[in-house]
Amino acid sequence: MKINDVLRGKGNQVVTISPEATVTELLALLAEHNVGAVVVSPDGTSLAGIVSERDVVRLMNGTPDAGEVRVSAIMTSEVHTCGPDDHIDNLMRLMTDRRIRHVPVVVDGSLTGIVSIGDVVKTRIGELEFEREQLSNYISG
Repeated sequence: MKINDVLRGKGNQVVTISPEATVTELLALLAEHNVGAVVVSPDGTSLAGIVSERDVVRLMNGTPDAGEVRVSAIMTSEVHTCGPDDHIDNLMRLMTDRRIRHVPVVVDGSLTGIVSIGDVVKTRIGELEFEREQLSNYISG
């Protein structure tokens, strides 16, 4: 199965935030979209970084006025990405090895989606259920 198959099921919406936005604005965006991370992008299509709930938690530990800190100060700039034709098994390996939960999907430098660990698990469960059903039909048929 490929990343494109995952995106077909979940959609291509990518929540982005400007690097100049504040952590307060970031928290509102995370809550509004009920997501754990957003892509940092100056224009909504290019990739400057990614910022997650974990980044905010690290900042809050002893930082006065943390809500006024710019997203660019806490984001991860070195972002691992994937393409729509990459295999889900490779993405699972990347997420496990790098301990990351969100991977933007990029084509020719432009954002085309984002895949979370939850999306990967949901897809894998769907595959296993389909295989189980096929085996059951084969055995009983």
